[in-house]
Amino acid sequence: MSAPAPLRILMVSDEWRPYIGGAGLCMELFADELARRGHSVAVATAWHAEAPAFEQSGDVAIHRIRDLPSRARWISENPTRHTPPPFPDPEAIWRLRRLIREFEPDLIPSYGWLTHSAAVALLGKDIPMIVWGHEYGNVCGMRTMYRLEREVCSGPAPRKCLSCSVAGRGVAKGSVAAGSVFAARPLLRRKTSALHGVSRYVATVLERDLAVPGAPSVVIPNFHVDEPGAVADEAILDQLPRERYILFVGALRRVKGIDELLEAYSRLDDPPPLVMVGIRTPDTPDEFPAGVTVLNDVPHPTVMAMWERALFGVFPSKWPEPLATVVHEAMSRERPAIGTTPGGHEDMIDDGESGFVVPAGDSQALRRAMATLLDDDELRRRMGAAALERAKRFTRDEVMPELERFYRDVAGRAETQG
Repeated sequence: MSAPAPLRILMVSDEWRPYIGGAGLCMELFADELARRGHSVAVATAWHAEAPAFEQSGDVAIHRIRDLPSRARWISENPTRHTPPPFPDPEAIWRLRRLIREFEPDLIPSYGWLTHSAAVALLGKDIPMIVWGHEYGNVCGMRTMYRLEREVCSGPAPRKCLSCSVAGRGVAKGSVAAGSVFAARPLLRRKTSALHGVSRYVATVLERDLAVPGAPSVVIPNFHVDEPGAVADEAILDQLPRERYILFVGALRRVKGIDELLEAYSRLDDPPPLVMVGIRTPDTPDEFPAGVTVLNDVPHPTVMAMWERALFGVFPSKWPEPLATVVHEAMSRERPAIGTTPGGHEDMIDDGESGFVVPAGDSQALRRAMATLLDDDELRRRMGAAALERAKRFTRDEVMPELERFYRDVAGRAETQG
């Protein structure tokens, strides 16, 4: 039997290099691996003035799609990093339609708000589109499902979403974000062929809040890779405490639970150092207590080297994390992890076996979990071994065959129905 023909895959993503976050890095890994497996892969992503409109990255063609708001950069929350608008944009639609016509994809996996323009660009076409849930932007104007930065959202409602988005983004931008996400829902229901959540929690939210009739929904996680030949920055490693430490990696934001982490840490008896690695944001504290080392803008190979001297990792997010790659990266270095519920941490951490999962926002439960790991060397070693085994689920060899089968199923079903 001959091998199945390679697919033509147009990936749509709000972010790509040079301005990229965790979701974009996951998309990049998927794109590179799909191309390595023989598929034709192109990417449509947000336009940036500092990046070329088109470039070839290995075997992946990158198309940066300009939209009308990009011509008024002063309206952006971050003028150096353009995010596609939450509404279908006329210029983006036109450019996407032209790219679709030229590339002739078999399917379109799409992440983020650019999905709304892609859905309009696909009107009148039978090409299947997969809504790819790396977070919650297609059902939440704040993209977090974390209401007023106080509680996990139970689901969308017009007045509730408007008040939350306005509180987070201001009246003008918040109203547009909330209204656009609601207005785009019927379009997404019409044009979505399948749902792909990176965790069970994300999949549940998409199934509940998009409610696409007849669309199959799968959970396929992201994966981590070791970078061959990557070298850690010794100058940064020299800034670390000499003794072993607790390690936090993530944006230094309140929704990441840094307030609860610092409170829990302050209540530990004679704790080891706490190292916090991540980017600073507007709500990052100006000062940190004694015993805490804060490092910003640390390259990924150096972060991975930091795990070798860590006791365990702590990830106390208050918003429902979709599936933070940094957690299974830590576990792949034989380190137990402490995460929070609800969210994707529960897909990675087996509570009581490879680490602990505590209620989000509960500094007392976080302190108890940290103290348990600090007080029992044998438990920490045993949990580290279990974490290493569990982390194998989040590798390229495990994930990519699932993704490839899913794409072939979606493309084949569309061809049969067409």
